[in-house]
Amino acid sequence: MTEKKLDLDHLRQWIGRSTEASDIVTAQLVKGLRATLFQEIGEPKTGDDAPFTVHWCLAQPVYPMSQLGPDGHPTRGGFLPPVPLPRRMWAGGELQFLDPLRVGDEAKRVSRIADVTLKTGSTGALCFVSVEHEVTTLRGLAIRERQDIVYRDAGGPAAAPPKPAPPPPAARHRETHVADPVLLFRYSALTFNGHRIHYDRDYVTKVEGYPGLIFHGPLQAALIVELAAKLRGGTVPKSFAYRGVQPLFEGSEFSVNANDNGETMELWTANAQDQPTMKGTATW
Repeated sequence: MTEKKLDLDHLRQWIGRSTEASDIVTAQLVKGLRATLFQEIGEPKTGDDAPFTVHWCLAQPVYPMSQLGPDGHPTRGGFLPPVPLPRRMWAGGELQFLDPLRVGDEAKRVSRIADVTLKTGSTGALCFVSVEHEVTTLRGLAIRERQDIVYRDAGGPAAAPPKPAPPPPAARHRETHVADPVLLFRYSALTFNGHRIHYDRDYVTKVEGYPGLIFHGPLQAALIVELAAKLRGGTVPKSFAYRGVQPLFEGSEFSVNANDNGETMELWTANAQDQPTMKGTATW
């Protein structure tokens, strides 16, 4: 696949398309997400605050098995533009937290295609699709979000030699965990994410050419948001922007890190070699 085969004008016709979905924040969902985020599980009751990114578990699209592609994602078209590049990943985004989602809430999400752009990277053509979401409850607007999805060619991740990693920053706050395959499975289940790079080792190593299962981008983002809030006494940031830097793989220790600078907090996840894998900035 080459950049010339991408009809950007056609794909940009999807800009402005929207869709709606709704779901209930259940106590069982909150328990499962707390467990996956290394939090105290407890017995959540109606009205209790849910983890700050619980909306990523709500009202996920459901397709029959016959409509799934070889990577476990739904076949192209529908709400998202039919980008003819086979590899799809969550590149980053930005969140604005206005009101916490709570157990028992009925949350409604309105999603809109905001932009479709084309770039060239070390592996060839890259197509970025930006999606804007608004999540509301009966109390009003709860979350405003921009999600950036990147599509790329099927060339393996080793198509270009990796750049030397910059020196890792010194973290004033740090937590460590293990990127266990069960952890990745649990998050895939909570978010109804069929993408095989997170649970099918044969697929991710033999087809996509990675050394192991890949840690979810939103799971890394969820962990650093929760650390930021914990360091501020449970107060969630007003906004949080994040972007993936490099893949984080299964089977080794990883860290969740923060440096509090007053009005902002610099946050990142890092692999066992202390190389950042996702970076974020929280603002209060």
